[in-house]
Amino acid sequence: MSTGAFTEPEERIELRKQVFKLGSKYGQEYFLEKARSGQKTTELWLELGKNGYLGVNIPEEYGGGGGGIADVAAVLEELGAAGSPMLMMVVSPAICGTVIAKFGTEEQKRTWLPGIADGTETMAFAITEPDAGTNSHNITTTARKDGDEWVLNGRKIYISGLDESTNVLVVSRTEDSKTGKLKPCLFVVPTDAPGFEFTPIPMDFVSPETQFQVFIDDVRLPADALVGDEDGGLVQLFAGLNPERIMAASYATGMARFAIGKATAYAKERTVFKGPIGSHQAIAHPLAQAHIQVELARLMTQKAATLVDDGKDLEAGEAANIAKYAAAEAGVFAVDTSVHTFGGNGLTQEYGMGALIGGSRVMRIAPVSKEMILNFVAMHSLGLPKSY
Repeated sequence: MSTGAFTEPEERIELRKQVFKLGSKYGQEYFLEKARSGQKTTELWLELGKNGYLGVNIPEEYGGGGGGIADVAAVLEELGAAGSPMLMMVVSPAICGTVIAKFGTEEQKRTWLPGIADGTETMAFAITEPDAGTNSHNITTTARKDGDEWVLNGRKIYISGLDESTNVLVVSRTEDSKTGKLKPCLFVVPTDAPGFEFTPIPMDFVSPETQFQVFIDDVRLPADALVGDEDGGLVQLFAGLNPERIMAASYATGMARFAIGKATAYAKERTVFKGPIGSHQAIAHPLAQAHIQVELARLMTQKAATLVDDGKDLEAGEAANIAKYAAAEAGVFAVDTSVHTFGGNGLTQEYGMGALIGGSRVMRIAPVSKEMILNFVAMHSLGLPKSY
């Protein structure tokens, strides 16, 4: 697909249709029941994998569909629109799958990609730290060489889905032998490795995926746990971060579409005065505005994904950040408007709208805050002085 196109290829349109159909078979009721009872959406995850939807962006020779980020983002969006967004799709196929496919050795690709593609070996991603927060340059998790092995030490926080992952891609730092400076490196760490411990963080965000605090104490890894070149640093890390922003945008627009769909159906049926509430502009106009904002965000997300898939990583950085910002803002407005459309019913468990509030708000904060995106755009797009 060329970067000038405004419509998606027929194959992706069909992919969207089939994923939405599968997601709707499970739906929000299934999703919330699992989340509220502390269970996992394993059945849906494995059925997605079996149908080839999880690994649609993984190269065919490693069990994937041979598509790109635009395809896997479409899968996540349609699942959200069906009421069952899969947060682990952001980290397992989109971040880890992309980084390993691009920079992993042949053996690493054959070891990890097939499981990521079929959903049987979900891989988590660990970058955020308690003291670094948004400033990833300040991460202190370090790796040092000890003979043929690496030894990792550090802390991580808000790491999704470690309890349903066999491995986690950990962002660490190694010391440059020439300059003495620390540089980022990526390691695949088994979640059951000695010295690797994680504890759940209680969250008000209604989701089947659990967030964890991680403690890494003298975790020993073989030499081949290092993904890519020891000197590849930021290039390898950012190869996973543009897809992460694109997937976050798709998560937000999928959720927004679901909310608008439910609110619109309700507004057509609910009568309080003389006719359905949707006939009143106070209800109709905000829903129309929400739809417009979502469609604009979807278009920017499509542009960002196309740039990534065309190998234009520098241009993709700006587009991916703008898409994530626009989608998060559109998502919050869409959910807020939809909850308001339901009135008091919007906050009951029966209608499932209140459960979307936390999820929509998370998209403004993670994986990068709206303020940091504004910093990025001010500096890189507008050429303004750096403020941090």
